[in-house]
Amino acid sequence: MYLEHYGLREAPFSITPDPRYVFLSDRHRDALAHLLYGIGKGGSGGFVQLTGEVGTGKTTLCRLLLEQLPENTCVALVLNPKLSPVELVETVCEELKLGIDGKRGSLKALTDTLNIFLLDAYAQGLRVVLIIDEAQNLSTESLEQVRLLTNLETPTQKLLQIILLGQPELREVLEKPELRQLAQRITARYHLTPLDASETEAYVRHRMAVAGCTRQPFTRLGLKALYRRSGGVPRLINIIADRALMAGFARDQDSLGERLVDRAADETLPGHARYWLRRHGAWAALVVVALVAAAGTWAWQHRAAPPPAFVDEPKPEATATGAGDEEGERLRAALAAAPDTALIAYTQLLARWHVDAEQISVRDAARCPALIAPGLACLRGHASLEQLARFDRPLLLLFGKAPHEMPAVLQGVGKERVRIDLSGQRYSPSREALASLWDGDFSVLWRVPANMPARLDRGASGPGVDWALNRLKSFDGGDGASPGANFDAAMQARVEKLQQAYGIRADGIIGPETLFALSALDDDGPHLSRTMD
Repeated sequence: MYLEHYGLREAPFSITPDPRYVFLSDRHRDALAHLLYGIGKGGSGGFVQLTGEVGTGKTTLCRLLLEQLPENTCVALVLNPKLSPVELVETVCEELKLGIDGKRGSLKALTDTLNIFLLDAYAQGLRVVLIIDEAQNLSTESLEQVRLLTNLETPTQKLLQIILLGQPELREVLEKPELRQLAQRITARYHLTPLDASETEAYVRHRMAVAGCTRQPFTRLGLKALYRRSGGVPRLINIIADRALMAGFARDQDSLGERLVDRAADETLPGHARYWLRRHGAWAALVVVALVAAAGTWAWQHRAAPPPAFVDEPKPEATATGAGDEEGERLRAALAAAPDTALIAYTQLLARWHVDAEQISVRDAARCPALIAPGLACLRGHASLEQLARFDRPLLLLFGKAPHEMPAVLQGVGKERVRIDLSGQRYSPSREALASLWDGDFSVLWRVPANMPARLDRGASGPGVDWALNRLKSFDGGDGASPGANFDAAMQARVEKLQQAYGIRADGIIGPETLFALSALDDDGPHLSRTMD
């Protein structure tokens, strides 16, 4: 009814999950990164859990996840989990298109059939994923049966990866003592929260633009009221905004202000939602703002200063030489629209090293202490792209300055172009375009022996020295570790040559930068791609 009045091709606020209208806030990108990280571990971990209030976008994320799964993935999607254990296994078998005629009702026969399929899929290099939506409705018995389905495994990985999507009640369900075995197997958790005020405004503008609107009918006060009355829940935003557009059309109003939005909310929201949002919405917003401000202050006070250990090398001039590069302009626009990329970037980097998200806090990794955990080191510094390419390891390029740094994962370096992931999106700008956007700050994490000290110099001995000598052997072909080996003058000279090769200050001391260079000599672990040119 109101489409022509507001210059729309179609209704912009339908509650059906049309992929054209998908709007990914920072928290939605983070949630998607957690899901992809859990699956990307190849089933070697356990369960992945995503929770969120009704209407926050869990189903939308599930659809995006299905679109981004690797081609060698088989998916079983269970949408109605109010099933007995036998019915649940039957549904999984049906989703995987397994022949179960004559086996229905027999839990053993069904499980045996599923296990045979999983072993065959593993032999063919296929990955099998089970996604259970509305998982808070699973009974205790069905949840225990789900856990038992993951018992089939090889010495290195599980053969079935399970993702549980549910409302916040799912977290309470999994806290039951009888489900502690399942809870301990959850290796990635994420709770999806509603949009904030600025994201709500961006969400509304995005949907209106997709629907063909060239002039925003909601006033600034109208948008604030829309956030206040919806609490930032996308489904409630859609319901209220649609009713406001209809009311504005009925009153022949071109602008939709605060009073009309409030009236639309009164007419559409259920009574308990109206009461809670009006009573608590403003206070909740103040609390969120205070927490964000406090977190930003803490991060600034505890930031790590970049070590000046890299030797300055000539870098491309940060001029307009990259202008006109389409990928560079895409990256520039993405950086302008992505205020916080740290969580998803560090999640991606941890995933490249197959680090369990349950053992390592992503936020702890983002603070980048010298030793994040035993066997996992981190380093912040300043270097040229050429210097970083020598290490042949994925790392984070830091765009902007603290406390507003935007990390992006450097995935590859070619002769002409580089490959970068920012907020889950891939960009391939030219080297010149990158030089105009990035000033050389970086952050990197990597695996080291658990007993490796933070610094080694003349006179040291022990396992750390042995490890360093074996790495130096792969660098210069000299002697490796031997009984009673120590850090002598000959080893110091070899360390200085390594440092010169990697553009590190040649002081003969194995500090964080040299430790990273030694680690880069190991064939194990992720490497940069060189094939984008």
